[in-house]
Amino acid sequence: MSSFKHLPTALNQALSKRSLLKVIAGLSNFDKESVLRIAKAANKGEADLLDIACDPDLVRLVIANTQLPVCVSAVDPTLFPEAVDAGASVIEIGNFDSFYPQGRFFDAAEVLALTHEARKLLPDITLSVTIPHILPLDQQSQLALDLVEAGANWIQTE
Repeated sequence: MSSFKHLPTALNQALSKRSLLKVIAGLSNFDKESVLRIAKAANKGEADLLDIACDPDLVRLVIANTQLPVCVSAVDPTLFPEAVDAGASVIEIGNFDSFYPQGRFFDAAEVLALTHEARKLLPDITLSVTIPHILPLDQQSQLALDLVEAGANWIQTE
């Protein structure tokens, strides 16, 4: 897909080798010190990608202190453009697990709608979408197919 041409070379190489290590700092982790500690550990451990909360200041912090490409996660696609402008290489709808303890769950229709919105806002950036584990397996499978049709580049499961 054309979105991959915008990825950093090292990240593309990891994808080509089918050996990519993504470290997740957390969708709801906006603590700069915590994110920086995780980023430095991921960098030292030779991770290929760091997944952080969608915040441009966090993106700039990670980029200034590591060699890692950054993936930003959110459930509000309107947050993505500013993070991409700050240097994020990948956007992700997902890491829903932080919402479950609050009683917030995402169904297939909502995940698909968020994907359409993200793709309209940023048609050329690599888009990853998580499939919620709370869905029955048949719905997870159908959602994966629908997400690919909607323009998701990467699909991940919880």
